[in-house]
Amino acid sequence: MNMTDSAAAAPDDGADFEPEVMLDPRVQESIGRSLKAHYDDIVNAPVPDKFLVLLAQLEATEHRAAGASTDELN
Repeated sequence: MNMTDSAAAAPDDGADFEPEVMLDPRVQESIGRSLKAHYDDIVNAPVPDKFLVLLAQLEATEHRAAGASTDELN
């Protein structure tokens, strides 16, 4: 009997039954260390120059828009 058959054979009492799957604590720790290492790499990676240029352009556009709004009030 495969998983589909056993799920279909389970009694339907109106509640959604999902068996709880537990990982070995050592596996959880290993996964956690790996995820933290990847996260740290991403956080500490330098911002690409192209992205910095785009941010500068956006900031300049916002400053111009804010200046125009201020001029319209006077």
